[in-house]
Amino acid sequence: MTKPVVLIAEALSPATIDALGPDFDVRHVDGTDRTALFAQLAEADAVLVRSATQIDAEALAAAPSLKVIARAGVGLDNVDIKAATAAGVMVVNAPTSNIVSAAELTVGHILSLARHIPAAHASLAAGAWKRSSFTGTELFEKTVGIIGLGRIGALVAARVQGFDTRVVAYDPYITSARAQQLGVELLSLDDLVAQSDFISIHMPKTPETTGMIGAAEFARMKPTASVINVARGGLIDEEALYTALTTGVIAGAGLDVFTSEPPLEGSSARKLLDLPNVVVTPHLGASTDEAQEKAGVSVARSVKLALEGDLVPDAVNVAGGVIDPFVRPGIALVEKLGQFFTALAPSALTNLDIEVRGELASYDVSVYRLAALKGIFTNIASENVSYVNAPLFAEQRGIETRLIVESESPMYRNITILRGSLADGTQLTVAGTLAGTRMVPKVVGIDGYEIELAIASHHVVMRYADRPGIVAIYGRRLGDASINIESLQVSVPDASGRALSVLTVDKPVPDEILEEMRAEVGADLFRQIEITEA
Repeated sequence: MTKPVVLIAEALSPATIDALGPDFDVRHVDGTDRTALFAQLAEADAVLVRSATQIDAEALAAAPSLKVIARAGVGLDNVDIKAATAAGVMVVNAPTSNIVSAAELTVGHILSLARHIPAAHASLAAGAWKRSSFTGTELFEKTVGIIGLGRIGALVAARVQGFDTRVVAYDPYITSARAQQLGVELLSLDDLVAQSDFISIHMPKTPETTGMIGAAEFARMKPTASVINVARGGLIDEEALYTALTTGVIAGAGLDVFTSEPPLEGSSARKLLDLPNVVVTPHLGASTDEAQEKAGVSVARSVKLALEGDLVPDAVNVAGGVIDPFVRPGIALVEKLGQFFTALAPSALTNLDIEVRGELASYDVSVYRLAALKGIFTNIASENVSYVNAPLFAEQRGIETRLIVESESPMYRNITILRGSLADGTQLTVAGTLAGTRMVPKVVGIDGYEIELAIASHHVVMRYADRPGIVAIYGRRLGDASINIESLQVSVPDASGRALSVLTVDKPVPDEILEEMRAEVGADLFRQIEITEA
């Protein structure tokens, strides 16, 4: 019997080959040589890459037998996931391979800043002996602030606690119970930056988090404070950071990531490299022997499972198992409902019910639980969220979930309802369905308000005391900003006289305009919702 062909397109650890075992025909190719790569892909059942090999639509077209693309690392920038999914090719990575390495690098930056290690080394290596120039500070009894308490943030917290520090954190999606379990005090972002001596950021890069540490945050920090970023370039406003470092607003910064890599001459990133109070490394978060070996072994095991027809724990584009064609169209709907839910939630989620009603009750809809969680965490988790690892994020945050299936659905052929309990004691519900022969995903209910809204990329949701002239208020504000209202849904007012309006707009609304609209409308609920396509 012919062995499945596993193509290794970049140098990987010997342990990777060992993990594959003897049941595969392992071949090697230089993945940067497109001609050679395409020739080898013609017979490949699986391909293992790191970051240099581009697996795009053209490469996929050259690989008719390909079943698995394995990225030996975390990022997937070099893999066209949509094209792979369209071609029926599973994509796997190693999402946890570098978390220890990234956490340890963070601690390394903290210690380097506290004791001026790089500057002292450079001075001594140049022949100087200036002990008094490098007087540092102890970590003992200092406050370390962690922005983003996911897997890496939690590891950093555990490690700096060994220095007898006070650890505080800002993460709107972490419950107080989870924080208590980690021995961490939850604070607002404003309080965290004001109280911390060292501030480390571990957030995903999204439109909301880009530049989240800027001039206003630096102004609130202690003049002795330092900031560290080993997560994503751009989370810290580099121009504001440069100003803060050169004017004495803060003491130092440790940076492993930048807005341009390598930092381009004349860029905001490049200027930071010349400052004496900045410690820099060239994106070394995953650059350890152990992380590289873990990544290779992890994806090798995933490839083996996939080619053997088993569930793959780290698949990023496959839910696992057989999904009925009648169930499949609802997956995207439920994901988007999850994003809606997160955007509307005023506090951390503690419990979630996924209610599926209608004809779907006769089918296995367990994938909807995964889809809901994937949607909920898509824009708030620092790692890539998949159908498989989404339950892990829920478990880490102490979120209990239930899948409830009922055949009764009086108003719709099928309806899915996300009903969650939040940390502030409130409840939130978001309901949706697929409408018409084209199976258009629609939101049909928010917290008891009945609407029928086709889900698009940009929405604004507001709740207010119903009265004449409201539409004119936000219509004027958006018109002045050249933002087009593509559709508008207004609910019937509830018993308190409040109505819910949901706008679909053609582009994101700037924060200052949102705040002006909220004030003029007098809304007690006002949210912008940005839907991220899977």
